[in-house]
Amino acid sequence: MAFVIAGPTRLHGTNVGPQLQTLLIHQIRSIERHHMKKHLSRRRFLNLVGAAGGSTAVYKTSMALGLMQDTGPVAQLDLQKAGRNGKKVAVLGAGIAGLTVAYELERAGYDVTVIEASKRLGGRNLTVRHGDIIDELGQPQVCNFDDDPDLYFNCGPARIPGHHRRVLHYCKELKVPLQVKANMSRPAYTHEEGKFDDKPVRVGRYTADARGFMSELLHKAVDKNAFDQPLSAEDRERMLQFATAYGDLDPNGIYKGTIRAGYKSGGFITPAEHYTPMDFSALLDSKFWERGMTLSENPDWGEPLMEVTGGMDGLIKGLVRNISSPITTNAQVQSISLKENGVDVVYNHKGEREKLSVDYCFNSIPSHFMSGIPNNLPAEYRKGLASLQPGNFFKIGLQMKERFWENEGIYGGITNTSQKINQIWYPSHGIHGKKGVVLGAYAFFRQSAFFERMSPAARIEFAGKCGDKIHKGYSGYIEAGISVPWGRMNHMMGCGADWSPEIREKYYKLLQQPAGGRHFMIGDQISYHSSWQEGAFGSAEYALLELDKRVRAASARSGKG
Repeated sequence: MAFVIAGPTRLHGTNVGPQLQTLLIHQIRSIERHHMKKHLSRRRFLNLVGAAGGSTAVYKTSMALGLMQDTGPVAQLDLQKAGRNGKKVAVLGAGIAGLTVAYELERAGYDVTVIEASKRLGGRNLTVRHGDIIDELGQPQVCNFDDDPDLYFNCGPARIPGHHRRVLHYCKELKVPLQVKANMSRPAYTHEEGKFDDKPVRVGRYTADARGFMSELLHKAVDKNAFDQPLSAEDRERMLQFATAYGDLDPNGIYKGTIRAGYKSGGFITPAEHYTPMDFSALLDSKFWERGMTLSENPDWGEPLMEVTGGMDGLIKGLVRNISSPITTNAQVQSISLKENGVDVVYNHKGEREKLSVDYCFNSIPSHFMSGIPNNLPAEYRKGLASLQPGNFFKIGLQMKERFWENEGIYGGITNTSQKINQIWYPSHGIHGKKGVVLGAYAFFRQSAFFERMSPAARIEFAGKCGDKIHKGYSGYIEAGISVPWGRMNHMMGCGADWSPEIREKYYKLLQQPAGGRHFMIGDQISYHSSWQEGAFGSAEYALLELDKRVRAASARSGKG
């Protein structure tokens, strides 16, 4: 079936951005000039549109032409089918980004081969259970948790915010079950050495008192109208009402404590006894207001959060069971060579050198490894990769013989401490079971080096002593533990990429583009959300759309379709 393009061009109702819409209109008008009164197949027309704007443009244009119903967000990437002679693609790395590329290209008819350096799939999406190996350089560990499906530890990603739409899209599409994760818990603690008599303080109490005192100061300032630009009488009244409500002040604008700090005792069959406010100077002298009090208001940590039921690696399993393309593990890449019409990848598999010649290569190898892998990528491209510094994180998982924290009214959430362990996380699943696995330490970037110098046993002992300062008898509950220093994990040696503003300005757009039109760097390292799964999915999506744009442009030039 063919149709005629004629008359004024409109793209109303397509929700295409202004720059893309201008580009599309320019392309379509060019088509009109050359094909006026000529019949043009829909497929041919959409190829021409795709050459200008990629898959998203094709989808939106299809709706504008009445070829598709607007049923909401795009359900999947609308990649052009590869055809009978599907292009060959190598995917280097079987983490989130690599598996996503394999999944989408396979569905579009490409001939895909995945090469993974380690013995397992998933990259930094790592959930450990009974018997699993933690592949730390020089000191591998075996997870000795009980053989129980509820006793697992997410060593990498552990939270899914509601605005990480790509992660949630694939969870839904792949039928990966989710559960709510309690990231913030007011009954959990803040603990700072040398503050509050070195005792932990409930998060709810600290937060209520801090906001109460600040609201009292605001109330006084408003009452005196002590501003550079005095408030109107109406604004003053509204501000006084706001300060009173926000801080739970008394009618005179004084903070005298609040039920928001929690019950000290009673409140059900006996009269409630509320906490008296803590000393304001002590609150200011602590650092919880800087480190932890508002973390749940960050979009990436804002409630409600989710997690994959049974462990975050359920997302990896969902991808893998929907990929039929070959995935070769224990295969270390030894060289990458750009050719005029493709890419050659040489890798070592079980002691044998093998070569894979493909049309395109999607590479999620950590950027800090690329300098050690012989390649002929453009000099500026290599310089950009070499400029990135690896991020670093460290976690400890501890199996506890009793869920003692629930006796203290804590169900999920995080305790923050000034000690080197930084945080203790309480599991949101398995409530009222006998045992549970807590996160016993979470160190960031340079802090990780402190733990990396220790043996695994020493790390657990240290974490137990830190926990004793927060929960009575904490170390005595520890039955088993593992530690994961990402800076020492084989085939990783880091966690994401650390971009300085200057490096991002200079190299980010360059590294997003395919070197030689054939080699795509992917992964959360090539995103604005390094170390998050959403960054990995986003990077894969961007590279796939870029490939699709080029393929459609080539199809349009050849006149096929």
